[in-house]
Amino acid sequence: MTIALNGPLLLVGAGKMGGALLQGWLARGLDPKTVFVQDPALPESIGELVAAHGLVAGEAPRLPEPPAVIVLAVKPALATEVLRAIAPSLGDKTVVLSIAAGRTLESLAEPLPDTCAVVRAMPNTPASVGEGITVCVANAQVSERQRHACETLLSAVGEVVWIDDEALMDAVTAVSGSGPAYVFHLAETLEQAGLEAGLPPELAARLARATVAGAGALLKQSEHDATTLRTNVTSPKGTTAAALDVLMEDEALQKLLARAVAAAARRSRELSS
Repeated sequence: MTIALNGPLLLVGAGKMGGALLQGWLARGLDPKTVFVQDPALPESIGELVAAHGLVAGEAPRLPEPPAVIVLAVKPALATEVLRAIAPSLGDKTVVLSIAAGRTLESLAEPLPDTCAVVRAMPNTPASVGEGITVCVANAQVSERQRHACETLLSAVGEVVWIDDEALMDAVTAVSGSGPAYVFHLAETLEQAGLEAGLPPELAARLARATVAGAGALLKQSEHDATTLRTNVTSPKGTTAAALDVLMEDEALQKLLARAVAAAARRSRELSS
């Protein structure tokens, strides 16, 4: 699907997530002449991408007309200051799409005109390889056309889901925003368990990485849910069943992960207050 917008796109912040989005847009055929990047210190890899596509970039790039979309990809602490600075460049049909973690629709809208359309989005790090998932919530000023534009841009790096209740964003952050770290930790602990079982370090690392990545790919592509896939691979009284008897005893793993998600959601609420 080729990306096309009704006007320029301004990307504010080209760090890891902003850079991943930029790469996705260009790969999907977004016209480089319509893309402007505001960042005073581009990472080397993004600088090369900007140069290769002839993008206009800098501390305050000049746009030929008000942007159709402003993608805010700066650190949350800088969001208000940056939005206040760029507010004069907004047009009547501009939508601000923020991926600044923890910043609520209300806090994002505060330095902007009252009629400004704002979308708050929470992507996750697999977006860097086109396998992310982003959850979005919009304020009342966002039109269907603007909603579609935001979804098209975010779809360049993975799935997009919309919700109506912004209060759910803390749980979203805890499950999908922070979730990749939980999976990486699983790979770490599986590797360590392999070492303790006698595997050489290189083999333990390779098996853990490939197993976690392969199981994730199977889960994504399968028509079955996680419970069915787990059941299908667990032969009665076999090796997997013996391991699951330990992992699932007294729902210990489930309770531990529930505590972890609750802690992340609580911290998300603290950061957004």
